[in-house]
Amino acid sequence: MSDVSFFIMIILTGIIWSSGLYLRSRFFLHMIQLEGYKNKDYLSWIKEYKHRAYSKNVNMSFNIIAIISVTFIILTFFFQNYIITIFYGGIWLLLMTLSISFKKEASKKDLIFTPRAKRLFAANFIAALLELGLILTVYILLVENAPFYYPIILFTLTLIYYYSPYNMYLGNIIAAPVEKSVHRYYYEMAYKKIRRFEKLNIIGITGSYGKTSTKYIANKILEQKFKTLKTPASYNTPMGISKVINDTLTDEYEAFVVEMGLRYIGDIQELARLANPKIGVITAIGPTHLQTMKSIENIMKGKYELIEELPADGIAIFNYDNEYLKRLADKTFKEKILYGMEDIEKLDLFATDIKVSEEGSVFTLNDKEGNSIICKTKLLGRHNISNILAGAAVGKAMGLNMEEISTGISNLESVPHRLQLMNPHTGVVVIDDTFNSNPVSSKAALEVLSQFKEGKKIIITPGMIELGEDEYKENKIFGKNIAKTCDYAILVGHNRTKPIYEGIMEEGFSKDRLFVVSSLDEATKILQSFVKPKDVVLFENDLPDTFNE
Repeated sequence: MSDVSFFIMIILTGIIWSSGLYLRSRFFLHMIQLEGYKNKDYLSWIKEYKHRAYSKNVNMSFNIIAIISVTFIILTFFFQNYIITIFYGGIWLLLMTLSISFKKEASKKDLIFTPRAKRLFAANFIAALLELGLILTVYILLVENAPFYYPIILFTLTLIYYYSPYNMYLGNIIAAPVEKSVHRYYYEMAYKKIRRFEKLNIIGITGSYGKTSTKYIANKILEQKFKTLKTPASYNTPMGISKVINDTLTDEYEAFVVEMGLRYIGDIQELARLANPKIGVITAIGPTHLQTMKSIENIMKGKYELIEELPADGIAIFNYDNEYLKRLADKTFKEKILYGMEDIEKLDLFATDIKVSEEGSVFTLNDKEGNSIICKTKLLGRHNISNILAGAAVGKAMGLNMEEISTGISNLESVPHRLQLMNPHTGVVVIDDTFNSNPVSSKAALEVLSQFKEGKKIIITPGMIELGEDEYKENKIFGKNIAKTCDYAILVGHNRTKPIYEGIMEEGFSKDRLFVVSSLDEATKILQSFVKPKDVVLFENDLPDTFNE
Protein backbone atom coordinates (compact mmCIF):
# COMPACT_ATOMS: atom_id res chain seq x y z
CA MET A 1 0.00 0.00 0.00
CA SER A 2 2.88 2.34 0.81
CA ASP A 3 4.45 1.79 -2.62
CA VAL A 4 1.10 2.51 -4.32
CA SER A 5 0.59 5.68 -2.24
CA PHE A 6 4.09 6.85 -3.03
CA PHE A 7 3.58 6.19 -6.74
CA ILE A 8 0.31 8.17 -6.72
CA MET A 9 2.11 10.99 -4.94
CA ILE A 10 4.80 11.05 -7.63
CA ILE A 11 2.14 11.25 -10.36
CA LEU A 12 0.24 14.06 -8.61
CA THR A 13 3.32 16.13 -7.85
CA GLY A 14 4.49 15.68 -11.45
CA ILE A 15 1.14 16.88 -12.84
CA ILE A 16 0.92 19.90 -10.55
CA TRP A 17 4.55 20.92 -11.12
CA SER A 18 4.29 20.54 -14.91
CA SER A 19 1.03 22.51 -15.02
CA GLY A 20 2.42 25.28 -12.82
CA LEU A 21 5.67 25.49 -14.75
CA TYR A 22 3.80 25.63 -18.07
CA LEU A 23 1.49 28.45 -16.95
CA ARG A 24 4.24 30.43 -15.25
CA SER A 25 6.59 30.02 -18.22
CA ARG A 26 3.83 31.02 -20.61
CA PHE A 27 3.43 34.31 -18.74
CA PHE A 28 7.15 35.07 -18.97
CA LEU A 29 7.19 34.11 -22.64
CA HIS A 30 4.52 36.78 -23.12
CA MET A 31 6.59 39.36 -21.24
CA ILE A 32 9.82 38.67 -23.12
CA GLN A 33 7.89 38.78 -26.41
CA LEU A 34 6.52 42.21 -25.49
CA GLU A 35 10.10 43.28 -24.75
CA GLY A 36 11.10 42.28 -28.28
CA TYR A 37 13.02 39.21 -27.05
CA LYS A 38 15.74 41.58 -25.79
CA ASN A 39 17.43 39.99 -22.77
CA LYS A 40 18.57 43.31 -21.36
CA ASP A 41 15.08 44.83 -21.54
CA TYR A 42 13.51 41.65 -20.15
CA LEU A 43 15.85 41.64 -17.13
CA SER A 44 15.05 45.31 -16.55
CA TRP A 45 11.37 44.40 -16.58
CA ILE A 46 11.92 41.67 -13.95
CA LYS A 47 13.79 44.15 -11.78
CA GLU A 48 11.18 46.91 -12.05
CA TYR A 49 8.12 44.67 -11.88
CA LYS A 50 9.32 42.07 -9.41
CA HIS A 51 5.85 42.02 -7.83
CA ARG A 52 4.51 40.57 -11.09
CA ALA A 53 7.34 38.08 -11.55
CA TYR A 54 7.02 37.02 -7.91
CA SER A 55 3.48 37.43 -6.64
CA LYS A 56 2.56 37.22 -2.96
CA ASN A 57 1.23 33.68 -3.42
CA VAL A 58 4.40 32.52 -5.18
CA ASN A 59 6.67 34.05 -2.54
CA MET A 60 4.61 32.75 0.37
CA SER A 61 4.43 29.20 -1.02
CA PHE A 62 8.14 29.15 -1.83
CA ASN A 63 9.17 30.35 1.63
CA ILE A 64 6.97 27.81 3.41
CA ILE A 65 8.11 24.98 1.11
CA ALA A 66 11.74 25.93 1.80
CA ILE A 67 11.17 25.73 5.56
CA ILE A 68 9.26 22.45 5.54
CA SER A 69 11.71 20.92 3.04
CA VAL A 70 14.65 21.50 5.35
CA THR A 71 12.58 20.16 8.26
CA PHE A 72 11.49 16.98 6.47
CA ILE A 73 14.94 16.33 4.99
CA ILE A 74 16.36 16.38 8.54
CA LEU A 75 13.50 14.16 9.81
CA THR A 76 14.18 11.51 7.17
CA PHE A 77 17.65 10.97 8.61
CA PHE A 78 16.05 9.75 11.83
CA PHE A 79 12.61 8.47 10.80
CA GLN A 80 12.71 6.73 7.45
CA ASN A 81 9.11 5.81 6.64
CA TYR A 82 6.62 6.49 3.86
CA ILE A 83 4.16 8.36 6.08
CA ILE A 84 6.54 11.28 6.58
CA THR A 85 7.34 11.40 2.86
CA ILE A 86 3.69 11.27 1.79
CA PHE A 87 2.71 13.85 4.42
CA TYR A 88 5.38 16.20 3.07
CA GLY A 89 4.19 15.55 -0.49
CA GLY A 90 0.64 16.46 0.49
CA ILE A 91 1.71 19.78 2.01
CA TRP A 92 3.88 20.49 -1.06
CA LEU A 93 0.93 19.79 -3.38
CA LEU A 94 -1.30 22.19 -1.44
CA LEU A 95 1.26 25.02 -1.38
CA MET A 96 2.28 24.57 -5.02
CA THR A 97 -1.38 24.61 -6.12
CA LEU A 98 -1.96 27.83 -4.15
CA SER A 99 0.97 29.50 -5.92
CA ILE A 100 -0.30 28.77 -9.44
CA SER A 101 -2.37 31.39 -11.25
CA PHE A 102 -4.80 29.32 -13.31
CA LYS A 103 -6.76 32.36 -14.47
CA LYS A 104 -5.49 33.90 -17.71
CA GLU A 105 -4.43 37.48 -17.09
CA ALA A 106 -6.35 40.03 -19.15
CA SER A 107 -4.01 41.59 -21.69
CA LYS A 108 -4.11 44.35 -24.27
CA LYS A 109 -1.82 42.47 -26.61
CA ASP A 110 -2.05 38.69 -26.40
CA LEU A 111 0.85 36.29 -26.56
CA ILE A 112 1.33 35.22 -30.17
CA PHE A 113 2.84 31.77 -30.63
CA THR A 114 5.01 32.71 -33.56
CA PRO A 115 7.66 30.20 -34.70
CA ARG A 116 10.20 32.16 -32.65
CA ALA A 117 7.98 32.06 -29.56
CA LYS A 118 7.56 28.31 -29.94
CA ARG A 119 11.32 27.81 -30.25
CA LEU A 120 11.96 29.93 -27.17
CA PHE A 121 9.25 28.13 -25.19
CA ALA A 122 10.91 24.81 -26.05
CA ALA A 123 14.36 26.18 -25.13
CA ASN A 124 12.97 27.35 -21.79
CA PHE A 125 11.79 23.81 -20.95
CA ILE A 126 15.07 22.35 -22.20
CA ALA A 127 16.86 24.59 -19.69
CA ALA A 128 14.51 23.42 -16.91
CA LEU A 129 14.96 19.74 -17.82
CA LEU A 130 18.74 20.10 -17.98
CA GLU A 131 18.71 21.60 -14.48
CA LEU A 132 16.43 18.85 -13.21
CA GLY A 133 18.49 16.14 -14.92
CA LEU A 134 21.73 17.46 -13.44
CA ILE A 135 20.35 17.54 -9.89
CA LEU A 136 18.72 14.11 -10.24
CA THR A 137 22.01 12.65 -11.48
CA VAL A 138 23.84 13.99 -8.44
CA TYR A 139 20.98 12.78 -6.23
CA ILE A 140 21.03 9.22 -7.63
CA LEU A 141 24.81 9.00 -7.30
CA LEU A 142 24.85 10.19 -3.70
CA VAL A 143 21.62 8.83 -2.19
CA GLU A 144 20.90 5.15 -1.65
CA ASN A 145 17.34 5.18 -0.28
CA ALA A 146 15.51 7.34 -2.84
CA PRO A 147 11.94 7.53 -1.45
CA PHE A 148 13.03 8.88 1.90
CA TYR A 149 14.84 11.80 0.26
CA TYR A 150 11.91 12.67 -1.96
CA PRO A 151 11.69 16.15 -0.32
CA ILE A 152 15.02 16.97 -2.01
CA ILE A 153 13.50 16.29 -5.42
CA LEU A 154 10.38 18.30 -4.69
CA PHE A 155 12.37 21.23 -3.40
CA THR A 156 14.48 21.09 -6.57
CA LEU A 157 11.28 21.24 -8.63
CA THR A 158 10.15 24.19 -6.51
CA LEU A 159 13.40 26.06 -7.22
CA ILE A 160 13.03 25.50 -10.97
CA TYR A 161 9.42 26.72 -10.80
CA TYR A 162 10.28 29.73 -8.65
CA TYR A 163 13.16 30.91 -10.83
CA SER A 164 11.34 30.31 -14.13
CA PRO A 165 11.63 34.04 -15.07
CA TYR A 166 15.37 33.48 -15.35
CA ASN A 167 14.94 30.15 -17.13
CA MET A 168 13.17 32.11 -19.88
CA TYR A 169 16.23 34.35 -20.02
CA LEU A 170 18.47 31.27 -20.14
CA GLY A 171 16.25 29.75 -22.84
CA ASN A 172 16.67 32.92 -24.89
CA ILE A 173 20.44 32.51 -24.65
CA ILE A 174 20.19 28.85 -25.69
CA ALA A 175 17.95 29.76 -28.63
CA ALA A 176 20.08 32.76 -29.72
CA PRO A 177 22.29 30.90 -32.27
CA VAL A 178 19.20 29.36 -33.89
CA GLU A 179 17.39 32.70 -33.97
CA LYS A 180 20.40 34.44 -35.45
CA SER A 181 20.53 31.84 -38.21
CA VAL A 182 16.78 32.09 -38.88
CA HIS A 183 16.90 35.90 -38.94
CA ARG A 184 19.84 35.90 -41.31
CA TYR A 185 18.09 33.46 -43.65
CA TYR A 186 14.89 35.54 -43.95
CA TYR A 187 16.78 38.85 -43.94
CA GLU A 188 18.99 37.76 -46.85
CA MET A 189 15.99 36.35 -48.70
CA ALA A 190 14.21 39.71 -48.36
CA TYR A 191 17.41 41.63 -49.15
CA LYS A 192 17.81 39.81 -52.47
CA LYS A 193 14.11 39.84 -53.34
CA ILE A 194 13.53 43.58 -52.94
CA ARG A 195 16.49 44.36 -55.19
CA ARG A 196 14.90 42.42 -58.03
CA PHE A 197 12.19 45.08 -58.33
CA GLU A 198 14.25 47.71 -60.15
CA LYS A 199 11.28 50.03 -60.78
CA LEU A 200 9.95 49.88 -57.21
CA ASN A 201 9.99 53.22 -55.37
CA ILE A 202 10.89 52.60 -51.72
CA ILE A 203 10.23 55.17 -49.01
CA GLY A 204 11.71 54.78 -45.53
CA ILE A 205 10.05 56.66 -42.65
CA THR A 206 11.35 57.07 -39.12
CA GLY A 207 10.98 59.54 -36.26
CA SER A 208 10.54 59.75 -32.52
CA TYR A 209 6.86 60.32 -33.13
CA GLY A 210 4.58 60.72 -36.15
CA LYS A 211 6.18 57.97 -38.23
CA THR A 212 3.20 55.60 -38.20
CA SER A 213 0.72 58.37 -39.03
CA THR A 214 3.04 59.63 -41.76
CA LYS A 215 3.28 56.12 -43.18
CA TYR A 216 -0.52 55.93 -43.51
CA ILE A 217 -0.74 59.46 -44.90
CA ALA A 218 2.07 59.01 -47.44
CA ASN A 219 0.57 55.72 -48.57
CA LYS A 220 -2.88 57.32 -49.09
CA ILE A 221 -1.43 60.24 -51.06
CA LEU A 222 0.69 57.96 -53.26
CA GLU A 223 -2.39 55.84 -54.01
CA GLN A 224 -3.60 58.69 -56.20
CA LYS A 225 -0.97 57.70 -58.78
CA PHE A 226 0.70 54.43 -57.77
CA LYS A 227 -0.10 50.88 -56.68
CA THR A 228 1.30 51.02 -53.15
CA LEU A 229 2.17 48.71 -50.26
CA LYS A 230 2.91 49.80 -46.71
CA THR A 231 4.27 47.84 -43.78
CA PRO A 232 1.30 46.99 -41.51
CA ALA A 233 0.77 47.90 -37.86
CA SER A 234 4.10 47.89 -36.00
CA TYR A 235 6.08 45.86 -38.53
CA ASN A 236 9.11 48.13 -38.14
CA THR A 237 11.82 45.61 -37.20
CA PRO A 238 14.15 43.54 -39.42
CA MET A 239 12.00 40.41 -39.04
CA GLY A 240 8.74 42.33 -39.52
CA ILE A 241 9.91 44.10 -42.66
CA SER A 242 11.53 40.91 -44.00
CA LYS A 243 8.20 39.12 -43.54
CA VAL A 244 6.32 41.79 -45.53
CA ILE A 245 8.90 41.67 -48.33
CA ASN A 246 9.02 37.87 -48.48
CA ASP A 247 5.28 37.23 -48.10
CA THR A 248 3.49 40.21 -49.65
CA LEU A 249 5.68 42.34 -51.93
CA THR A 250 5.27 41.51 -55.64
CA ASP A 251 6.16 43.21 -58.91
CA GLU A 252 2.62 44.62 -59.18
CA TYR A 253 3.51 47.29 -56.58
CA GLU A 254 5.07 50.57 -57.69
CA ALA A 255 5.73 52.08 -54.25
CA PHE A 256 6.62 50.51 -50.91
CA VAL A 257 6.30 52.63 -47.74
CA VAL A 258 8.40 51.24 -44.89
CA GLU A 259 8.19 52.32 -41.24
CA MET A 260 11.49 51.95 -39.38
CA GLY A 261 11.70 51.68 -35.59
CA LEU A 262 14.62 52.56 -33.34
CA ARG A 263 15.62 51.25 -29.94
CA TYR A 264 19.41 51.08 -30.26
CA ILE A 265 22.11 52.69 -32.38
CA GLY A 266 22.47 50.67 -35.60
CA ASP A 267 18.81 49.60 -35.81
CA ILE A 268 17.90 52.07 -38.56
CA GLN A 269 21.07 51.29 -40.50
CA GLU A 270 20.16 47.59 -40.53
CA LEU A 271 16.60 48.35 -41.68
CA ALA A 272 17.72 50.81 -44.36
CA ARG A 273 20.23 48.35 -45.75
CA LEU A 274 17.46 45.77 -45.94
CA ALA A 275 14.71 47.92 -47.49
CA ASN A 276 17.05 49.97 -49.70
CA PRO A 277 14.94 53.18 -49.79
CA LYS A 278 15.62 56.00 -52.23
CA ILE A 279 13.48 58.44 -50.23
CA GLY A 280 14.03 58.87 -46.49
CA VAL A 281 11.74 60.79 -44.14
CA ILE A 282 12.48 61.82 -40.55
CA THR A 283 9.30 63.17 -38.96
CA ALA A 284 10.63 64.35 -35.60
CA ILE A 285 13.25 63.85 -32.92
CA GLY A 286 12.31 64.01 -29.25
CA PRO A 287 12.71 62.34 -25.86
CA THR A 288 11.31 58.88 -26.62
CA HIS A 289 13.08 55.55 -26.02
CA LEU A 290 15.54 57.32 -23.73
CA GLN A 291 15.71 54.17 -21.61
CA THR A 292 17.62 52.47 -24.41
CA MET A 293 19.02 55.44 -26.37
CA LYS A 294 20.16 57.37 -23.26
CA SER A 295 20.37 60.83 -24.92
CA ILE A 296 18.83 63.04 -27.60
CA GLU A 297 22.21 63.06 -29.36
CA ASN A 298 22.09 59.28 -29.69
CA ILE A 299 18.54 59.49 -31.04
CA MET A 300 19.69 62.04 -33.61
CA LYS A 301 22.56 59.79 -34.62
CA GLY A 302 20.33 56.72 -34.80
CA LYS A 303 17.61 58.39 -36.88
CA TYR A 304 20.12 59.98 -39.25
CA GLU A 305 21.36 56.53 -40.24
CA LEU A 306 18.39 56.48 -42.63
CA ILE A 307 19.74 59.51 -44.50
CA GLU A 308 23.28 58.14 -44.49
CA GLU A 309 22.07 54.92 -46.12
CA LEU A 310 20.23 56.69 -48.96
CA PRO A 311 21.94 56.40 -52.38
CA ALA A 312 23.79 59.38 -53.85
CA ASP A 313 20.69 60.31 -55.87
CA GLY A 314 18.35 59.74 -52.92
CA ILE A 315 15.98 62.34 -51.45
CA ALA A 316 16.03 63.26 -47.74
CA ILE A 317 12.84 64.74 -46.25
CA PHE A 318 13.01 66.66 -42.95
CA ASN A 319 10.52 68.32 -40.61
CA TYR A 320 12.27 71.68 -40.42
CA ASP A 321 10.07 72.82 -37.53
CA ASN A 322 11.88 70.35 -35.27
CA GLU A 323 14.96 71.97 -33.72
CA TYR A 324 17.00 68.77 -33.80
CA LEU A 325 16.07 67.92 -37.38
CA LYS A 326 16.93 71.45 -38.45
CA ARG A 327 20.51 70.74 -37.39
CA LEU A 328 20.58 67.44 -39.25
CA ALA A 329 19.00 68.92 -42.38
CA ASP A 330 21.51 71.76 -42.49
CA LYS A 331 24.44 69.32 -42.59
CA THR A 332 22.87 67.15 -45.32
CA PHE A 333 24.19 67.60 -48.87
CA LYS A 334 21.94 65.07 -50.61
CA GLU A 335 18.83 66.34 -52.36
CA LYS A 336 16.37 67.30 -49.64
CA ILE A 337 12.84 68.52 -49.11
CA LEU A 338 12.18 70.66 -46.05
CA TYR A 339 8.63 70.96 -44.75
CA GLY A 340 6.96 72.74 -41.87
CA MET A 341 4.83 75.64 -40.70
CA GLU A 342 7.57 78.00 -39.47
CA ASP A 343 10.43 79.83 -41.27
CA ILE A 344 8.50 79.31 -44.51
CA GLU A 345 11.04 81.22 -46.59
CA LYS A 346 13.46 78.31 -46.02
CA LEU A 347 10.94 75.54 -46.78
CA ASP A 348 10.16 73.55 -49.90
CA LEU A 349 6.65 72.67 -48.71
CA PHE A 350 4.65 74.49 -46.06
CA ALA A 351 1.18 75.12 -44.65
CA THR A 352 -0.46 78.52 -44.14
CA ASP A 353 -3.92 79.81 -43.22
CA ILE A 354 -4.37 76.91 -40.80
CA LYS A 355 -7.80 76.50 -39.22
CA VAL A 356 -8.15 73.65 -36.73
CA SER A 357 -11.46 72.58 -35.21
CA GLU A 358 -13.12 69.59 -33.58
CA GLU A 359 -14.14 68.44 -37.06
CA GLY A 360 -10.67 68.49 -38.62
CA SER A 361 -8.50 71.07 -40.34
CA VAL A 362 -8.37 73.36 -43.35
CA PHE A 363 -5.09 74.83 -44.59
CA THR A 364 -3.31 76.05 -47.68
CA LEU A 365 -0.53 73.81 -48.99
CA ASN A 366 2.28 75.79 -50.63
CA ASP A 367 5.54 74.94 -52.35
CA LYS A 368 8.60 77.12 -52.97
CA GLU A 369 7.76 77.35 -56.67
CA GLY A 370 4.70 79.44 -55.78
CA ASN A 371 2.05 76.76 -56.23
CA SER A 372 -0.68 76.50 -53.62
CA ILE A 373 -3.92 74.64 -53.01
CA ILE A 374 -6.52 74.56 -50.22
CA CYS A 375 -6.60 71.21 -48.39
CA LYS A 376 -9.20 69.77 -46.05
CA THR A 377 -8.74 66.84 -43.68
CA LYS A 378 -10.77 65.02 -41.05
CA LEU A 379 -7.62 64.39 -39.00
CA LEU A 380 -7.65 66.17 -35.65
CA GLY A 381 -4.98 68.53 -34.36
CA ARG A 382 -2.36 70.94 -35.65
CA HIS A 383 0.36 68.29 -35.22
CA ASN A 384 -1.38 66.15 -37.84
CA ILE A 385 -0.85 68.93 -40.36
CA SER A 386 2.87 68.34 -39.82
CA ASN A 387 2.38 64.63 -40.57
CA ILE A 388 0.33 65.54 -43.65
CA LEU A 389 3.12 67.82 -44.85
CA ALA A 390 5.55 64.89 -44.51
CA GLY A 391 3.23 62.74 -46.63
CA ALA A 392 2.82 65.57 -49.13
CA ALA A 393 6.61 65.88 -49.36
CA VAL A 394 6.79 62.18 -50.25
CA GLY A 395 4.15 62.81 -52.93
CA LYS A 396 6.16 65.75 -54.28
CA ALA A 397 9.33 63.63 -54.35
CA MET A 398 7.40 61.00 -56.31
CA GLY A 399 6.18 63.52 -58.90
CA LEU A 400 2.57 64.07 -57.81
CA ASN A 401 1.06 67.45 -58.56
CA MET A 402 -0.70 69.64 -55.99
CA GLU A 403 -4.19 68.49 -57.04
CA GLU A 404 -3.28 64.82 -56.62
CA ILE A 405 -1.75 65.52 -53.22
CA SER A 406 -4.81 67.52 -52.12
CA THR A 407 -7.16 64.71 -53.19
CA GLY A 408 -5.13 62.22 -51.17
CA ILE A 409 -5.30 64.50 -48.13
CA SER A 410 -9.09 64.84 -48.42
CA ASN A 411 -9.41 61.04 -48.42
CA LEU A 412 -7.45 60.54 -45.19
CA GLU A 413 -9.08 58.64 -42.35
CA SER A 414 -7.99 58.66 -38.72
CA VAL A 415 -5.08 56.35 -38.01
CA PRO A 416 -6.15 53.70 -35.45
CA HIS A 417 -5.42 54.76 -31.84
CA ARG A 418 -3.93 58.10 -32.87
CA LEU A 419 -6.46 60.82 -32.03
CA GLN A 420 -9.09 58.61 -33.58
CA LEU A 421 -12.59 60.01 -33.10
CA MET A 422 -14.87 57.18 -31.96
CA ASN A 423 -18.66 56.95 -31.95
CA PRO A 424 -19.89 54.70 -29.11
CA HIS A 425 -23.54 55.64 -29.93
CA THR A 426 -24.08 57.10 -26.45
CA GLY A 427 -23.80 60.78 -27.32
CA VAL A 428 -20.39 60.86 -25.61
CA VAL A 429 -17.45 61.92 -27.79
CA VAL A 430 -14.51 59.51 -27.41
CA ILE A 431 -11.00 60.30 -28.65
CA ASP A 432 -8.73 57.25 -28.83
CA ASP A 433 -5.09 58.35 -28.58
CA THR A 434 -3.81 55.21 -26.90
CA PHE A 435 -0.74 54.52 -29.01
CA ASN A 436 2.60 55.33 -27.43
CA SER A 437 2.16 58.78 -25.96
CA ASN A 438 5.11 61.17 -25.66
CA PRO A 439 5.54 64.79 -24.46
CA VAL A 440 4.72 66.29 -27.87
CA SER A 441 1.78 64.02 -28.74
CA SER A 442 0.23 64.30 -25.26
CA LYS A 443 0.33 68.10 -25.49
CA ALA A 444 -1.20 67.90 -28.98
CA ALA A 445 -3.95 65.60 -27.69
CA LEU A 446 -4.86 68.09 -24.95
CA GLU A 447 -4.94 70.88 -27.55
CA VAL A 448 -7.40 68.83 -29.59
CA LEU A 449 -9.50 68.21 -26.47
CA SER A 450 -9.58 71.95 -25.74
CA GLN A 451 -11.14 72.64 -29.15
CA PHE A 452 -14.39 70.92 -28.17
CA LYS A 453 -16.85 73.56 -27.01
CA GLU A 454 -19.62 71.46 -25.44
CA GLY A 455 -19.66 69.09 -22.48
CA LYS A 456 -17.11 68.20 -19.83
CA LYS A 457 -13.54 67.39 -20.88
CA ILE A 458 -12.33 64.14 -19.33
CA ILE A 459 -8.98 62.37 -19.64
CA ILE A 460 -8.11 58.76 -18.79
CA THR A 461 -4.38 58.08 -18.83
CA PRO A 462 -1.57 55.99 -17.27
CA GLY A 463 1.01 58.59 -18.29
CA MET A 464 4.08 58.32 -20.49
CA ILE A 465 6.91 55.78 -20.43
CA GLU A 466 10.39 55.15 -21.86
CA LEU A 467 11.51 58.74 -21.23
CA GLY A 468 14.52 57.78 -19.13
CA GLU A 469 15.57 60.39 -16.57
CA ASP A 470 13.04 62.86 -18.00
CA GLU A 471 10.06 60.62 -17.29
CA TYR A 472 9.15 62.11 -13.90
CA LYS A 473 9.58 65.70 -15.09
CA GLU A 474 7.62 65.22 -18.33
CA ASN A 475 4.76 63.44 -16.59
CA LYS A 476 4.56 66.23 -14.04
CA ILE A 477 4.34 68.79 -16.87
CA PHE A 478 1.69 66.58 -18.45
CA GLY A 479 -0.26 66.76 -15.18
CA LYS A 480 -0.09 70.56 -15.17
CA ASN A 481 -1.40 70.67 -18.73
CA ILE A 482 -4.22 68.28 -17.80
CA ALA A 483 -5.27 70.61 -14.99
CA LYS A 484 -5.43 73.55 -17.42
CA THR A 485 -7.52 71.66 -19.98
CA CYS A 486 -9.68 69.01 -18.31
CA ASP A 487 -12.69 69.05 -16.01
CA TYR A 488 -12.07 65.48 -14.80
CA ALA A 489 -8.99 63.25 -14.76
CA ILE A 490 -8.76 59.52 -14.15
CA LEU A 491 -5.20 58.24 -13.65
CA VAL A 492 -4.53 54.53 -14.17
CA GLY A 493 -1.80 53.09 -11.92
CA HIS A 494 -1.10 54.33 -8.41
CA ASN A 495 2.70 54.29 -8.71
CA ARG A 496 3.34 55.38 -12.29
CA THR A 497 0.96 58.35 -12.16
CA LYS A 498 2.36 60.00 -9.00
CA PRO A 499 4.14 62.78 -10.95
CA ILE A 500 0.98 63.45 -12.99
CA TYR A 501 -1.03 63.64 -9.77
CA GLU A 502 1.46 66.12 -8.29
CA GLY A 503 1.39 68.29 -11.41
CA ILE A 504 -2.41 68.35 -11.45
CA MET A 505 -2.72 69.24 -7.76
CA GLU A 506 -0.09 71.99 -7.98
CA GLU A 507 -2.41 73.77 -10.41
CA GLY A 508 -5.20 73.83 -7.84
CA PHE A 509 -7.31 71.14 -9.52
CA SER A 510 -10.34 69.97 -7.55
CA LYS A 511 -9.54 66.75 -5.71
CA ASP A 512 -13.16 65.65 -6.12
CA ARG A 513 -12.63 65.49 -9.88
CA LEU A 514 -9.38 63.55 -9.79
CA PHE A 515 -9.39 59.75 -9.49
CA VAL A 516 -6.51 57.28 -9.24
CA VAL A 517 -7.36 53.66 -10.09
CA SER A 518 -5.57 50.36 -10.60
CA SER A 519 -6.95 49.30 -13.98
CA LEU A 520 -8.72 50.48 -17.09
CA ASP A 521 -11.80 48.50 -16.06
CA GLU A 522 -11.95 50.43 -12.79
CA ALA A 523 -11.46 53.70 -14.70
CA THR A 524 -14.37 52.86 -16.99
CA LYS A 525 -16.67 52.18 -14.03
CA ILE A 526 -15.83 55.55 -12.46
CA LEU A 527 -16.29 57.29 -15.81
CA GLN A 528 -19.77 55.81 -16.16
CA SER A 529 -20.78 57.30 -12.83
CA PHE A 530 -20.61 60.90 -14.08
CA VAL A 531 -20.23 61.03 -17.89
CA LYS A 532 -23.12 62.48 -19.90
CA PRO A 533 -23.96 63.01 -23.59
CA LYS A 534 -21.80 65.68 -25.30
CA ASP A 535 -18.96 65.09 -22.82
CA VAL A 536 -15.57 64.47 -24.47
CA VAL A 537 -13.39 61.62 -23.19
CA LEU A 538 -9.74 61.41 -24.19
CA PHE A 539 -8.01 58.05 -23.70
CA GLU A 540 -4.36 59.11 -23.73
CA ASN A 541 -1.85 56.26 -23.98
CA ASP A 542 -2.39 52.62 -23.14
CA LEU A 543 0.65 51.05 -21.56
CA PRO A 544 1.71 47.62 -22.78
CA ASP A 545 1.09 44.60 -20.56
CA THR A 546 4.66 44.71 -19.27
CA PHE A 547 3.85 47.95 -17.42
CA ASN A 548 0.76 46.72 -15.57
CA GLU A 549 0.96 47.45 -11.86
